[in-house]
Amino acid sequence: MIERTGPMDLTVLVTDRDSVPMHTGAVVIFEGPPPGADEVRALLHERVPGIPRLRQTLRRTPIGCGRPIWVDDPDFSIDRHLTRLDWPAPDSDRSLFDVATGLLCRPLPADWPLWSATVVTSGERAALVVVLHHVLADGLGGLAILAALADERSGAGAVRAFPRRPPTVWQLAGDATGEKWRALRALPGDLRRGWAGLHELGIGRGVPRRAERISLVRPTSRRRELARVTAGLDDVVAVAHRHGGTVNDVVLAAVTGAMLDGLHARGEWPGHLVVSVPVSGRDPADAGSLGNNTGVRPIVVPAVTDDAGRLAGIVAATAATRRTVRASSAAPLGWAFRALHRTGLFAMFIRHQRLVHTFETNVRGPASALHIGGHRIGALVPMVATPGNVGVTFAALSYAGNLVVSMITDPDLVPERDAMAGALHRSFARLAAAK
Repeated sequence: MIERTGPMDLTVLVTDRDSVPMHTGAVVIFEGPPPGADEVRALLHERVPGIPRLRQTLRRTPIGCGRPIWVDDPDFSIDRHLTRLDWPAPDSDRSLFDVATGLLCRPLPADWPLWSATVVTSGERAALVVVLHHVLADGLGGLAILAALADERSGAGAVRAFPRRPPTVWQLAGDATGEKWRALRALPGDLRRGWAGLHELGIGRGVPRRAERISLVRPTSRRRELARVTAGLDDVVAVAHRHGGTVNDVVLAAVTGAMLDGLHARGEWPGHLVVSVPVSGRDPADAGSLGNNTGVRPIVVPAVTDDAGRLAGIVAATAATRRTVRASSAAPLGWAFRALHRTGLFAMFIRHQRLVHTFETNVRGPASALHIGGHRIGALVPMVATPGNVGVTFAALSYAGNLVVSMITDPDLVPERDAMAGALHRSFARLAAAK
């Protein structure tokens, strides 16, 4: 069996050309007596074989042999991927998040499976920082990997023979030829989906061609910082129902409220904010079926200070986008990004783009708490590293009755991280109080 990267995986690889690598991840914070590094190592040694992609490397193919392939790493070892660090004093969330974002922004060895796990411990606390290259899995896939590592073992597959022999050049060439014929037969449908994708990207439905200039959109550095804001999921659902929207509509209203507070403090008063929201085009992933199939929907948010009014504008905007075919923008977006890459213009494009002001992703996580080795996971904090010129991005994840929103900032562009996190907390509070 030949396992190739998909078209959107190629887009991810093309995008990985700037200040920070295209990584996603999570900070797993344990509650109660913490596990030790040796215990975590034993559990990973037992459970990683049920997630084939974690023991595979990405290989380029010869000319004429098609897209890159995933092959088993015959030298795979947990010890290559697992490290232990001391939790910096004081034992605070902030010091933990500083460690986590440092790991998030560190390139992974290209000739190893593209992930790492780091146990961060103090005398009484422990956390596990997991980092994945985005080509390995999107947000849903990352959550599936975590679920397969947990004691509950949701999505874990049967352990297959390892290592499997990589395909020969002749096998790759034959498979690539077959894929080309299949692509030709599918071309009419792909063109129709590509046309629909233009609508999902906002072309023809009121999304401005150029986003207004703001100081939060400038070429970013190699560093990131993270702040976490937590809201009760039931409270957020109640706000969404009261205003006829979704949980993500409420998140969009809160994060844009925080951005507006920060911009107003800088003396900037934009008329709107454009938020890029990823949209998955596949069923919930399991740990045996990873990769990327994601489009984007740019949402134009009116820059009004009234939270209820801003939420009403978001609900109207997202209702219009839901009439588009989910993730249909993946095709035209991929075509455009890969064309820019071939012409050598992609790096310049992402460092100077004027299409969006920020990115916001939202993944629905487990409704009940997970455990690893009998240790309860008290909190899951999502992370994303976005290259280019966007100084603040947001990642939301629901887990065990709470909604966690991570605000990931470039400290050079957003030195007021704590003030903006406080504004985000107040935005959720005002939305909960709004009638």
